[in-house]
Amino acid sequence: MASLFSKIIQGEIPSYKIYEDEWTYAFLDINPINLGHTLIVPKVEHDHFLDVPEPFYSAVFKAAVPIGKAIMKATGCKRIGSVILGFDVPHFHYHVLPLWDSGDISFRRAKPRENHEMERVQKEIVSRL
Repeated sequence: MASLFSKIIQGEIPSYKIYEDEWTYAFLDINPINLGHTLIVPKVEHDHFLDVPEPFYSAVFKAAVPIGKAIMKATGCKRIGSVILGFDVPHFHYHVLPLWDSGDISFRRAKPRENHEMERVQKEIVSRL
């Protein structure tokens, strides 16, 4: 059965798409720690990041650079943080987060946001890619 992220990539479930190329798909986290919190996923489904084959694996991290720079410009954050956890969805996903403080990396702070907030930050990030 396809993961939630595979369904998002295939367009079966809507997302706030940030970026897409041949190997990756990036979209806003629906429970962001801070607005602009983006997930980058490979277009192949593997539960653990160590199992992701090339060129998909490297493409995730390569995409993180321009996406991170765009998030920084769009949000005015001080830093971009990144995390690989993978507990919630069995499809490797790389979190790229806008940070103002080291305490911002706590997933306990994650919460749903209003649609207009998500659309605004999506447009801001995409316009800077």
